[in-house]
Amino acid sequence: MRIEERRSLKELTTFGIGGPARYFCEAVSVEDLSEALEHCHQNNIPFFILGKGSNTLFDDRGFDGMVILNKIFHMEQKGSVVEVGAGYSFSLLGVQTARKGWSGLEFASGIPGSVGGAIYMNAGASGGETFTTLSTVTFVDVYGEVHIYPKESLKWGYRFSSFQNMKGAIAAARFELSPSEEARKKQLSIVDYRTKTQPYGAMSAGCVFRNPVPQSAGALIEKCGLKGFRIGGAEVSTLHANFLINSGGASAADILALAHHVKEVVKEKTGADLEMEVRVIPYSSP
Repeated sequence: MRIEERRSLKELTTFGIGGPARYFCEAVSVEDLSEALEHCHQNNIPFFILGKGSNTLFDDRGFDGMVILNKIFHMEQKGSVVEVGAGYSFSLLGVQTARKGWSGLEFASGIPGSVGGAIYMNAGASGGETFTTLSTVTFVDVYGEVHIYPKESLKWGYRFSSFQNMKGAIAAARFELSPSEEARKKQLSIVDYRTKTQPYGAMSAGCVFRNPVPQSAGALIEKCGLKGFRIGGAEVSTLHANFLINSGGASAADILALAHHVKEVVKEKTGADLEMEVRVIPYSSP
């Protein structure tokens, strides 16, 4: 395992924001991931597992620990069963399985995250969510030990999974899909809708706030007239109000200040409480 020091995190996140990581390494296999986590445990080093870099806001000072980039990219499908590494693109997985006529992951198309990140957050869109077709998860704990969890042994809900309360890293997963002649058509329709309604091409972390069910966070923010509102280099997207974008040179402080302003205005004008969905990673562990 090769460990780097002072690796810039701006280059590794979709926000394009963040200072350097004190330590950095890449895991291309379950064995690498196990070694990295064991190393952090033995040396009392805080760690953060990074996938495609979406849904994440690093501090302007960076991260005073080890950032482990999950690059476990394998993917194999046998019939309805898909075995995939946690570092694999969730969007690409949705496209590839739909092309082959398998249904269950069409909604993943256009979600800018990794398989591991999607499982961690139980990512969902267009009426689908990750845990629906999830079968098992391979997980590495902080001691470097490998565990395989069947879905039935886990808890999940709206943007929640058991893994948010577990220390370690998702390494791989298995999904069980269903044959469908309409899978490709549905997947293309989802992509078409997203490209028309979401700011693809802009530097963002995806939707910033959880939907206060049954309401839509984006609709509430738009109703408050906040589209296009800016603080520093951070801006509320004019296309989809639940996206905060780095319009150029935004800092983490800019994004957090804008998010705070949006929450205050929405609370004052609608009474709704917005909760951050994007993971805000502090410089150092408490």
